[in-house]
Amino acid sequence: MLTAVAIIFIIAGPFLLLANRFDLPTAPLLIIGGLLAGFFIDEDIVLQLAQFGIALLVFTFGVSIQLSAIGTVFRDSELAALMQILVVGSIGMALGIIMGLPIEEALFVGVAVALSSTIVATALLQTEVHSDLIRGRLGQSIQFIQDIFALMFLLAMGAGVLELDPIVLQIGYGVVFLAAAAIVNRHVFPWMTRLAGGSVELMVVGVISILVVFIGGAMAVGVPMVVGSFAAGLAIRHDPAVYIGLFNGIESIKDFFVAIFFATVGALVVIPFVEVGVEASIEKLTLVLVIVALTVIVKPVVTTAILMYRGYEARTSTLTGLSTDQVSEFALIIAIEALILGLLTQSVFDAIILAAAITMITSSFTQRYSERIYRSLANRGVLSERHGKTDALSEVHADISNHVIVVGYGKKGSRLVDTLERLDQPYIVIENDPALRDDLRADCESYVFGDAMDAYTWEKARVASAKAIVSVTGSPIVSRRLLEFDFEPGLILRAPDERVALQLIEEGALYVVVPDLLASEQLIKRISALLESELSHDELRAEGMALLGLDETD
Repeated sequence: MLTAVAIIFIIAGPFLLLANRFDLPTAPLLIIGGLLAGFFIDEDIVLQLAQFGIALLVFTFGVSIQLSAIGTVFRDSELAALMQILVVGSIGMALGIIMGLPIEEALFVGVAVALSSTIVATALLQTEVHSDLIRGRLGQSIQFIQDIFALMFLLAMGAGVLELDPIVLQIGYGVVFLAAAAIVNRHVFPWMTRLAGGSVELMVVGVISILVVFIGGAMAVGVPMVVGSFAAGLAIRHDPAVYIGLFNGIESIKDFFVAIFFATVGALVVIPFVEVGVEASIEKLTLVLVIVALTVIVKPVVTTAILMYRGYEARTSTLTGLSTDQVSEFALIIAIEALILGLLTQSVFDAIILAAAITMITSSFTQRYSERIYRSLANRGVLSERHGKTDALSEVHADISNHVIVVGYGKKGSRLVDTLERLDQPYIVIENDPALRDDLRADCESYVFGDAMDAYTWEKARVASAKAIVSVTGSPIVSRRLLEFDFEPGLILRAPDERVALQLIEEGALYVVVPDLLASEQLIKRISALLESELSHDELRAEGMALLGLDETD
């Protein structure tokens, strides 16, 4: 297996350099690299590597899940996930039967088209999840629900027979692992943190130990290791602000196995017309096209329609739908297990793998150009606008005018709002993070709960009568979209560095905040005041503690 990993990285390395040099999506190039590496690696080794790789990636996804945040959109995403499984899965299974597949194999085709990839979506939407939280939360919640379904399906398969007692026993084991994860998360993880005493290395070792125990437990009772790894991920408390070193370490592990995952998908691909006859190849290729069409077209359409029905804006619904346009890694694990158990023929297995590789490649491009896809559909009148969620969750005073619009209500946004209230300046906050909904309702006089990149949100915020617009989000994607609206009030934006700030200024921003530069200016002012005796040591300390929300008694 180590030799296989070495071969994969030796062959995939130049492709990664190419992607980095020309700013290309890495997933397609890794799959192509894996396709070439497959000629030098035995398929049994690749299957084992895929199982271990996916199990570890599922662990990192479990770690990233923030159940409190998912809970804010759970009802909508639950409906979307279940309808996706029911509608798309049923169509896939029906088409498989029409094509002459046995019902058992057609079922696996239905599973392949119904489930979306947690790994691919997380890898491709890393930036968007932070800059567009409704979309990110919906996507993550849909994938979480589908992953639970996939785990139950895997456990039922693990019984080996279609009898109630073995299936119930397997599912019971799964429930026990999830319960154990909840106990570890609540009681063991805080105790382990105290023992580590702030040592990142000890925390990483502790987390890996938890993973090993869960995987070992799963293998000991005959449960697929992916069940144990997913439960182990849920056992880790999600708090990147507190455990920043630990989460950086886990992120590095994830990046390593993401590369292996895409490469092993490519290595498992068997190209039609190469190893089998023409007739069999045509049948396989037809099945591949059916799986790809259902995954890339039908599944996003179903997801978009359901979310729009639930009152989400067309843009949020469409972009969330586009994030589901790939075959899931859980579908691959299910297919591998089915192949090993003799429930799936090699031909259908090859078709599912090839379709997965194709959809993972196309998904990287649909995510890159998702905004263009949405706008193209919107301009052609394909998407009808719905703003039920924005209207229901917003609070805007009827007579407000000459106000300041604040985009984002995190730490920076809340401090800005406090200042505006002290100045008795009317304001409206635009926010779309479900986790901040209660804070908005409790703390802000006027707010619009909607997507800042959607025109209706600004109409709701009465931008035509606004005095100024201040965006505290550091996402260049959001900032450039705001500049496209060409608002009459000047736009005050935030940028992560000077290069982006210069670009935003050239594109029409009134002023661009660069936090590092502002922090440096503030530091220079305070040091100068201290050296010139304008500020005492006690006053400087008190000022610093006040900024941190502390007082002398803390």
